[in-house]
Amino acid sequence: MLTHIQGAKCIGIDAVDVTVEVDIDKGIGIHLVGLADIAVKESLLRTITALESVGYKIPGKKIVINLAPADLRKNGSGYDLPIAVGIVAASGQESLPALGEFIIMGELGLDGSVRAVNGALPIAELAQKKGITGVILPAVSASEAAEFDQISVYGVQCLSEVIEILKAEHDCSHLLVHSDLSEQENDIEEEFVDFADIIGQECAKRGMEIAAGGGHNIAMIGAPGSGKTSIAKALAGILPPMSLKESMTTSKIYSVAGKGTHRAGLIRRRPFRAPHYSASLAAIIGGGNGDNIMPGEVSLADGGVLFIDEFAQMPRSVIEALRCPIEDRKVTISRLKSKIEFPASFMLVAASNPCPCGYYGEGDKCTCTPAQRLNYLGKLSGPILDRIDLQVWMHQVPSDQIINARKGESSEVIARRVATAREIQARRFQDEKISTNAEMNGRQIKQYVPLSDACQQTLERIMSREQLSMRAYYRIIKTARTIADLAALPDILPEHIIEAASFRLLDKQGL
Repeated sequence: MLTHIQGAKCIGIDAVDVTVEVDIDKGIGIHLVGLADIAVKESLLRTITALESVGYKIPGKKIVINLAPADLRKNGSGYDLPIAVGIVAASGQESLPALGEFIIMGELGLDGSVRAVNGALPIAELAQKKGITGVILPAVSASEAAEFDQISVYGVQCLSEVIEILKAEHDCSHLLVHSDLSEQENDIEEEFVDFADIIGQECAKRGMEIAAGGGHNIAMIGAPGSGKTSIAKALAGILPPMSLKESMTTSKIYSVAGKGTHRAGLIRRRPFRAPHYSASLAAIIGGGNGDNIMPGEVSLADGGVLFIDEFAQMPRSVIEALRCPIEDRKVTISRLKSKIEFPASFMLVAASNPCPCGYYGEGDKCTCTPAQRLNYLGKLSGPILDRIDLQVWMHQVPSDQIINARKGESSEVIARRVATAREIQARRFQDEKISTNAEMNGRQIKQYVPLSDACQQTLERIMSREQLSMRAYYRIIKTARTIADLAALPDILPEHIIEAASFRLLDKQGL
């Protein structure tokens, strides 16, 4: 008897169909075909043991299991569950009339329990697009897909529950996974550093507000203890909530990477990733062997912030590898037999000391030679600095300012301005595939950011005096547009151009 079970495989952050065919006929042996990797082939013994542990028999006949399409490599342990269900149905031990109505994925334990698999969210999305009744997934994984209310998402703990759903004899609604929005809201509450508690550094605070308002990249250069890390952490408290589209994309990335929230619903809080500067190229950009390519930190920060402290200490090859993700808002990872694309639309927040000792610019405290200083920040090439819209130099706060410190604007007040600016940009780009000023390309800048004659003349003078690149030219315009949005002004003014250009600090230093 031939049985078909619907499964899936994730390629990038999207899932594609995989059909598990099980045929039992005269003969002997169990044969698995369909370009399966070692993990899938090992599932046979695991699946057989799980079936026997819950009371099913393995037919003493020839069992052929085919994973179609045959030219698509299958990897991972998620095919355990559809293979087990297929053997039960094909052997006639159970009548499963609802078998064709679900996509089924899950790893089996030897006792018949069902363990988590990666990619639950893309799998549920595939089921919804195909008009399938629903999905049957491990309970922990199914919680990620709880907000797909157009399909039935079942979360199961063991093989027996799967069989019960497919038999369609009893009400199994208690196994359905639902989204609890109130629980999500409570779960994402987190304590952030408040801008009001950061003493001084008004220029850096302003730069961070502009960066948050338009999704711009920002670099902070300063001595140890000047507040770089605190200001970077405070950024998370002024970022606006994610849109549904952003939330879906980020949640799919985490689902594929096996870093799902393990709670009902999508990720609502913008990610804040802070990898160590010694992280490898594969860890930052993404990588893996064969078809098992996983997203890196640039993708895990999609929709949020990638904070790299001691940026100048990173290997130069890793720093230069950030060029394409910053510019293209995506990363493509190529291997001999596969090519995967992951989203990577993030805000880069880089922090660095100005020299090896860290005290250049702080009076006579620096002990480094001019050559040492040049070599230190020289690791940050011109193309990388061009891609960082805002560059801030932070000095240590004077002692008298610390003693007589007064609280400044709170993160709540700044967050309201940022939210207003983002709303303006959402309306501006409603017909585009972007949502922030930082994402604009050359065509969109000409269409949405016309400059008055006064602004054009101001920008030409700055470009000529500072010898800035064409990329820096466009970055200044995008930053100026964000400054105008924060002020809720329809047009860019010359003072916005001047303020935006003032943040091209490292270009002026000739670094």
